[in-house]
Amino acid sequence: MPINQAKVKSVLSGDTLILASVNNPAQERTLSLAYVSAPRLKREGDEPFAFHSRDYLRRMTVGKVIQFTILYSIPTGAKRDYGTVYLQTGQSLPDAAAAEGWVKLREDAGRKDESEASKALLEKLELAEASAKASSKGIWASAGGNVENANEIADPKGFVEQYKDKPIEGIVERVLTGDRMIVRLCLSSKKHVQTMVLVAGIRAPATKRTNPSDGKEQVAEPFGPEAHEFVESRLLQRTVQVDVLGLSPQGTLVCTVKHPNGSIAKFLLEAGLARCTDFHSTMLGGQMSVLRQAEKQAKDKRIGLFQGLANSMQGASEADATVTRIQTADTVYLRDKSGDEKRVSLSSIRQPKPTDAKQAPFQAEAKEFLRKKLIGKHVRVTVDGQKAATEGFEERDVVTIMINNRNMALQLVEAGYASVIRHRRDDEDRSPAYDELLTAEEAAQKGEKGMWSPRPPAAKAYQDYSESLQKAKIQSSVLQRQKKIPAIVDFVKGGSRFTILVPRENAKLTFVLSGIRAPRSARNANEKSEPFGQEAHDFANRRCLQRDVEIDVEATDKIGAFVGTLYINRENFAKLLLEEGFATVHTYSAEQSEHGSELFAAEEKAKAAKKGLWKDYDPSIEDAVDDPNLNGATTNGHIESSAPVKKDYRDVVVTHIDPTTAHLKLQLIGPTTSAALTGLMATFANYHRSPPSSEKSLPNPPKAGDLVAARFSEDGEWYRARIRRNDREAKKADVIFLDYGNSETLPWSELRPMSQPQFSLGKLKAQALDAALSFLQFPTSAEYMADAVKFLQQVTGEKQLVASVDFEEKDGTLWTTLFDAESEGGEEASVNAEVVAEGAAMVSRKLKGWEKARGKIVEGLMVKEEEAKGERLGIWEYGDLTED
Repeated sequence: MPINQAKVKSVLSGDTLILASVNNPAQERTLSLAYVSAPRLKREGDEPFAFHSRDYLRRMTVGKVIQFTILYSIPTGAKRDYGTVYLQTGQSLPDAAAAEGWVKLREDAGRKDESEASKALLEKLELAEASAKASSKGIWASAGGNVENANEIADPKGFVEQYKDKPIEGIVERVLTGDRMIVRLCLSSKKHVQTMVLVAGIRAPATKRTNPSDGKEQVAEPFGPEAHEFVESRLLQRTVQVDVLGLSPQGTLVCTVKHPNGSIAKFLLEAGLARCTDFHSTMLGGQMSVLRQAEKQAKDKRIGLFQGLANSMQGASEADATVTRIQTADTVYLRDKSGDEKRVSLSSIRQPKPTDAKQAPFQAEAKEFLRKKLIGKHVRVTVDGQKAATEGFEERDVVTIMINNRNMALQLVEAGYASVIRHRRDDEDRSPAYDELLTAEEAAQKGEKGMWSPRPPAAKAYQDYSESLQKAKIQSSVLQRQKKIPAIVDFVKGGSRFTILVPRENAKLTFVLSGIRAPRSARNANEKSEPFGQEAHDFANRRCLQRDVEIDVEATDKIGAFVGTLYINRENFAKLLLEEGFATVHTYSAEQSEHGSELFAAEEKAKAAKKGLWKDYDPSIEDAVDDPNLNGATTNGHIESSAPVKKDYRDVVVTHIDPTTAHLKLQLIGPTTSAALTGLMATFANYHRSPPSSEKSLPNPPKAGDLVAARFSEDGEWYRARIRRNDREAKKADVIFLDYGNSETLPWSELRPMSQPQFSLGKLKAQALDAALSFLQFPTSAEYMADAVKFLQQVTGEKQLVASVDFEEKDGTLWTTLFDAESEGGEEASVNAEVVAEGAAMVSRKLKGWEKARGKIVEGLMVKEEEAKGERLGIWEYGDLTED
């Protein structure tokens, strides 16, 4: 009889093996041991000693190369061969199994006597069986053969709690894919459970399978069969150690499966046949870093799933930097050694969500936590990737910031002041400590730290004591009695002017440095900074913004600002400004100050070094610097006009007045524009009386910025509009009507898509222009503002007006002087003048450059303002509100 060779793939029972060809593993055959039978493993309940019998054969043969001969075959049903097996140890089967009592002779064994060899084998088996019976071996034992084997876990959660951190011996019964398998868990010698197990930390590609719901076959994912074969060849019917870690959302056990050589997950990753998955990171803890390293090896070698992978990160760049500003709890500004500043985000974390009612109250606490840790500190920065540009935000680096060898993002998460971003599987722009972050987040949630606390923090509301002179004087008397008051610089308004927070007083102050005068910086694009004004402002920003400081309050000025000394790192900041040449000593106030000699000495030092303002200083020429009036009005009555101003007149109608700012929406009137708008509106209305069924409602929920057709509630007609805000819960949206400027909140049912090209903005641009009245300052009081808007509606409503465009902002806003087209009063009879004469507004106390150039107009408005004051009209009804 020919002797064959094969590798044992698995064992079905104590008498049957599945053999695979040594040269072609896909070629398989079933071989049963001749003349013997073993007890059967059955789903409804194993026969006595069935598990022990199979386990004897499994341990002897699985995964090993054997030789075999076929003695006979039974062709009925699936053809099965019967024969003998020769092991490399010198043992042969079935005689070794019979001698141990794990198989018994078949009743029909004697009928197959076909040769002398068969007769000899039968005699040998009969002797072995008799010996085993006499010794009560194997199945001939009187007790101990029953093993309870459950095919499902009744309480998975309870099972995890019971067996977590307790290694269980198991046998892999079936491999489904590279990351999931059926395992027989041997809980005790008498109790087993057979269940599906997910391999923790990895996701392997799927193999070919049939969908049970519709019977359709789903093809295998790339490298799915290879991953399956890799695991099956190493683990099928092998004894493994199973560590239960947790449950998947579907209730499947998540475990580490360890071959005697180590975790199968690590080997799969090194072969490039699986990827790391973040879902199990918190379960694995520190073991996850081992798996990430294994995955990185496969990526570097470009094998398996990572063939052709582009190397996006050629090694992370590291640098030293200084933290200059904290924008939010996950975004900061850094200044490098060259002095350049850039905004970066912390890798893989997110500040408390402003849209989450439970998290939002912790935003201020989280930002303050980060500020205390980082502001002004030297840190080590590693760039981990980039955050793509989104609407309103430019592209920026995502980084890991290390301070005192501690990861700042990890500290935030540990304190419960940040959550961890769940990255897409292919998103490599993440923190190298990602698994630690996930573990820290889970610990913070369990400990109910920070934003995971069920109780919101006590809201800290700062009261602004500089909003009125009366409040400032009261608070000043309290603060003047204290020295070196701890404070925080919340905002830098200029080189010597700040917004200060005093936490222990819950106070917010406008604070001005005493004894010096710093040049002013431009507040907008239309203003020009005084010489070295911007440099002084930038210096104050670098040294003071968001820093912990100390203040001494000496007095208040006439508009409610607090005047005094500010100490940064125990140094008088006024002295630092003077030393850099970014300020001059205000002689009178410096002489009254206890720091006078220090300030004069600092100024002399800057003069000697010819710094800043003193760069052209000549000691031989006596200084002649007038003391400035820091808080006077920008204009003192008479204003000289320089060059003649070019006039730009346009025919307009006012279509809307903003009730909170008194800004206007204007529509230009002209033969072209008016006819075009009238024609478009008529066509638009006709179209929407009977639109196609596909356009009777929006196909998707609207988003901010979408162009739509909206039905105006007052006349029921349809107009072009843009979504400003969207309320998904109420299914309503705030819209602004593009051609008229008014806005309204409408249900989604009153909106339609605006996909027709004949109604697009390319065909006719939005006709409502943003505008404001030149030279005027409207009241901040809601009551007076309502009166002003009502008056404006009276003088502009349903009238054709002429707009003199005095200035156009970069954003397109027109600053205008309006005239009634039918008025005969000339340039003096403007709507702007009527508003001032009625006491509905005052002449602006901070005139812009182009407003100053129109001196005669401002003088005329001033005269009308004085008349309105005298008659106690509008805002002047209780006297001059601009006086102390």
